[in-house]
Amino acid sequence: MASSNFIDYVKIYCKSGAGGPGMVHFHREKSVAKGGPDGGDGGRGGHIILHGNAQHWTLLHLKYNRHHKAEKGQGGGSGKKSGREGKDIILDVPLGTVARDAETGEKIMEITEDGQMEILMPGGRGGLGNWHFRSPTNQIPQYAQPGGEAIDGWVILELKVLADVGLVGFPNAGKSTLLSSVSAATPEIADYPFTTLVPNLGVVSYRDHRSFVMADIPGIIEGASQGKGLGTRFLRHIERNSILLFLIPADSDNIAKDYEILLNELRTHNPELLDKNRLLAISKADMLDDELKEELKSEIPADIPWLYISSVTQSGIQELKDKLWQLINEEAE
Repeated sequence: MASSNFIDYVKIYCKSGAGGPGMVHFHREKSVAKGGPDGGDGGRGGHIILHGNAQHWTLLHLKYNRHHKAEKGQGGGSGKKSGREGKDIILDVPLGTVARDAETGEKIMEITEDGQMEILMPGGRGGLGNWHFRSPTNQIPQYAQPGGEAIDGWVILELKVLADVGLVGFPNAGKSTLLSSVSAATPEIADYPFTTLVPNLGVVSYRDHRSFVMADIPGIIEGASQGKGLGTRFLRHIERNSILLFLIPADSDNIAKDYEILLNELRTHNPELLDKNRLLAISKADMLDDELKEELKSEIPADIPWLYISSVTQSGIQELKDKLWQLINEEAE
């Protein structure tokens, strides 16, 4: 995903179609001087619909197309003929998209499955024709129901990346290198902070032709939940990940302190993130000999399972996959 093309937040204007009015009409033909009411019903106005599409990974296609108006329903006709329904507007969105009211911030719906369709703004109902209102005391009703009104307003769509495993770590922790070594993803990799400016997804092959999805989330720094660095822009993507894989490099000054800082940023952003299964990987372990590995054990937090890995030498990578697969299945159960 190119950084210029990854759009995870858009504000769009939507307007459903108004319903068509019912018709006031009376049956007329040569042999019938005074026929009864036969005004038909108006057609429903078009809906605005969100459609989950697994082939979309970004909201880019909606960034430059922000106004969406559905068609009005057609008015009813004579002979009890119903008017045509207004054409729906169907907006394809990536899985993990949340729709919110732009004024209140209230969540309207979320799209998490391929093919899922949800009505964002319903079209106005079609009005009933006058034949519905006939009665023994009113055999020539001069009234038909108007169509229902359209609904309009601004809606915020925000994308939260769906993945089995989310990589959590400071810039330069080796997240992009790990993702590229275990999947076919090709994130930009360089020795400076914030190389990753957008979430990258990779499909990790596992034993017996099985696989799971790993997401490289742009690096967190201390104070990210208050807006420092890349701020909270990408923290929300972590909310969708089943397992959190914390990555801290072996050359960290204090592994336990770094882990606590990362944990605190997640806690500040959304305390529910701490309910997810966690695993700690000490990256760049190829820099360590056996003696240093023993010394580092005293710095590693006691309340989280952990292991040493090296994306360069592939040391510990299969063990990491095994552990992640185990945690993913525990989460599913």
